Amino acid sequence: MYRLFFVFLLSVLLGCTPEKENTGSETAASTEQPDVEQRLAALGIELPEVSAPVANYVNAVRSGNLLFLAGKGPRKSDGSYITGRVTEELTLSEAQEAARLTAINQLAVLKAELGDLNKVKRIVKVNGMVNSPPGFGNQPEVINGFSDLMVEVFGERGKHARAAVGMSSLPRNIAVEVEMIVEVEE
Repeated sequence: MYRLFFVFLLSVLLGCTPEKENTGSETAASTEQPDVEQRLAALGIELPEVSAPVANYVNAVRSGNLLFLAGKGPRKSDGSYITGRVTEELTLSEAQEAARLTAINQLAVLKAELGDLNKVKRIVKVNGMVNSPPGFGNQPEVINGFSDLMVEVFGERGKHARAAVGMSSLPRNIAVEVEMIVEVEE
């Protein structure tokens, strides 16, 4: 009797459960990831051409299954950037849009590097820098424009560790700069 109880208790602790009839749909639904390309289309997002680095660096470096993306800013389709400091030249809402545009530009880098955004296993880390004056403390809300889009596009795979910091200035007076680390399929 005790032996049967022990086996039952051990199976519960190890997560073993009696086998159920598998209809196939349960397994497929639990492991299926949303198609990233379809998600972008549903959001009305068209990825731009990747801009060339403006100095002596590259857009991305791969090491094993990690992709390290250089900082990108809010480059518009005409090649210009959203510039200015939050609360001085830009509202909080405009700065969030700049962060979202930066996310689109980083997605373009990922696409150029991988060929298929479905190869992204996880957005691991995001470092967001906000052009802001002393005393401004809402950098996390600004970088949410970036982070929210990563989650919209990748679902759970888009949730990441993050830093959101203020800078007294950024290159060419851009509003936001974001770099990121991404885990990808080998």
